[in-house]
Amino acid sequence: MWTNNEVSMMSSTLVETVSINYEDFNDSFLTCGTCLCVYDGAEHHPKLLPCSHTVCKNCLERIVDTQIHDTGTFRCPICRETIGIPRGGVISFPPSFIVNQLLDLMSRQRRDVIPKCSVHSGEELLFCESCDSVFCVQCTGEEHNGRGASEHTVIPFSIAIKRMSEILLYKAHLCIKNLNNAFDNVSTEVHQLENSVDRTMENINRSFQDVISLVEKRRQECLSMVRKIREEKKTILKEQLDLIQAEKQKVQGDCDGLQYQVEVRNITKKISDLNEKLDATSTLSEPRENSFLKYEYRHNSAVNDITNALKSLGRVKVSTTFPALCSAKIGKAVTHLKSMVTVNTVDYHGNPRTSGSDPVIADLKNDKGEPFDAKIKDKNDGTYEIQYVPPKSGSYKIYIGIFNRPIKGSPFSIQVTDHNNPVMKFGEKGTRECGFLQPLRVVTGDEGQVFVLDTANSRVKVIDECGNFVRHIGPEGFENQSGMGIALASDNQVVVVNWRTKSVSFLSQDGETISKFSHECLVEPIDVAVNSKGEIIVADIGATKIFIFDRNGKLQTTFGNRGEKDGQFKNISAVTIGRCDEILVADHRIQVFTKDGKFSRVVPNQAKGDYGGICVDGAGHILATRIEKGKGFVQVLNSSGKLMSCIDSFEDKLKRPSGLCVTKDHHVYVVDLGNNCIKKYRYR
Repeated sequence: MWTNNEVSMMSSTLVETVSINYEDFNDSFLTCGTCLCVYDGAEHHPKLLPCSHTVCKNCLERIVDTQIHDTGTFRCPICRETIGIPRGGVISFPPSFIVNQLLDLMSRQRRDVIPKCSVHSGEELLFCESCDSVFCVQCTGEEHNGRGASEHTVIPFSIAIKRMSEILLYKAHLCIKNLNNAFDNVSTEVHQLENSVDRTMENINRSFQDVISLVEKRRQECLSMVRKIREEKKTILKEQLDLIQAEKQKVQGDCDGLQYQVEVRNITKKISDLNEKLDATSTLSEPRENSFLKYEYRHNSAVNDITNALKSLGRVKVSTTFPALCSAKIGKAVTHLKSMVTVNTVDYHGNPRTSGSDPVIADLKNDKGEPFDAKIKDKNDGTYEIQYVPPKSGSYKIYIGIFNRPIKGSPFSIQVTDHNNPVMKFGEKGTRECGFLQPLRVVTGDEGQVFVLDTANSRVKVIDECGNFVRHIGPEGFENQSGMGIALASDNQVVVVNWRTKSVSFLSQDGETISKFSHECLVEPIDVAVNSKGEIIVADIGATKIFIFDRNGKLQTTFGNRGEKDGQFKNISAVTIGRCDEILVADHRIQVFTKDGKFSRVVPNQAKGDYGGICVDGAGHILATRIEKGKGFVQVLNSSGKLMSCIDSFEDKLKRPSGLCVTKDHHVYVVDLGNNCIKKYRYR
């Protein structure tokens, strides 16, 4: 130990340390901790275990003989970790090269291992950890004395060697442990490769056996066909042979008695009969069936087709994907909406993969560890989509792996929110291209164009699906700031209802009036819809009725009156067409009627307040805008009326949401009357 006087003489910052003598060094590093024998190159040869402890060969053999049974493992005598026996036995454990190096070092060094300065032989060498230099007290520079001493950490060189040896040993053990893990991982992959090859070869044999079975089946069919033809031909020929034999026996019988016949008349008659028989037997000399039978297999393109089909039958797919370099992009997750994680795969060199079929796995769990379904979609371009629908907000974890190995960064954290914000917003208060004044309704066309009824500006504003202004339609048909409802007919004509003029107008896409009608029964029409027959359904808040007209304005039927009962209305706010031309009417509730106006059902009431707009998508989902306690939101209901989700637009709140319409890709456009704009949301 360094004394205080020595520290004062050096005028440097010295670290207090403890010196270890030769015996302590031998006991600590060069002696087997089990048998307490010094390591050597024979029976006590040092062996390094996977747990980083060193035990001599003799002790290992003894431990293995006493512990191993049928498990092929034993416990380390120092840390008790379970260790597997390598194939070659104890001798296959790697030698502890650090211990061997120390043995060689100690054999070359004298017992006094304290290094001395070569210039000042009486001074012990010191080591500065700050500047990585060796010196003694007498030959040290100014930087280690005086003012600069506080910036340096000086220790005896012998201690520095010991520390470096310990660090070296620790790092070596870590490296060996990592290499052992790497060896195990690669060995496991080799084993899995063999299993994969066996499975693949089995599948190949099975698939070709199926082909062989089909060929054998066809071979048997051809052979059976030949046998059948043979039997048919043979039957005919056999019948002819039987007939010939019968005639032969008959002639033979007639001839047997002729030698005793003396009556000329009888002989003459027999001769006449035989002459007739000769004519008849001549026809039996020709076989009634032939023996021709020939097999052909090149009469058509079947052989070539089979050859080409066999060339393309089956394929062996491989992958160069390197999971540790693959990445994932976490998309925004909102409750009840289809959310997505995109996985991008690369090879060992970091080059993007361009094909699919990798065995990607995804394990999604919430903060309670409960699993949720996640579907994996192979894009066949090296990317994969993991789709899921979170049922509630909170923290989720998703593990993504390929070949049962995690990709980079896995597992990933996902924060699911209840708040669904708009993906697009267009408009502001004003009269210009981007301006609205009291927008009320919105519909979409076949080409993705969006038609927004800009009531106070007496026009319809047309924008594209990206939110870019296209053109204006009007003011014809929207006079006196009175356009209240808008719809699109099957021929893409714009249908508008005007509450002041009590009329329904048909406009072209360019705003030209094509036709127009009114009716004495209309009092204050506020919305319009068109069914599959082209009939015009008008909601009239003044008459508290729904009117159905044909295209020429002839009244077909009407239904409803003021009241709270089923089939009655209070303050009608919107009308729309559902599946099978059902008519849905909204006021403080949603009622469903048949295409003829007969009451069907009431959609279960999910909240308090009045509806502003209503629409139905292709799957029968009902979407409706609603205002409750001054807050606007959009309800998404299934076809039975069960609430699936709400769009609250948390970061861009809806203020008096009115009309709305849906697109085929599960987006909804909502007119925000209070903010004089239109917003687009994803609702599924």
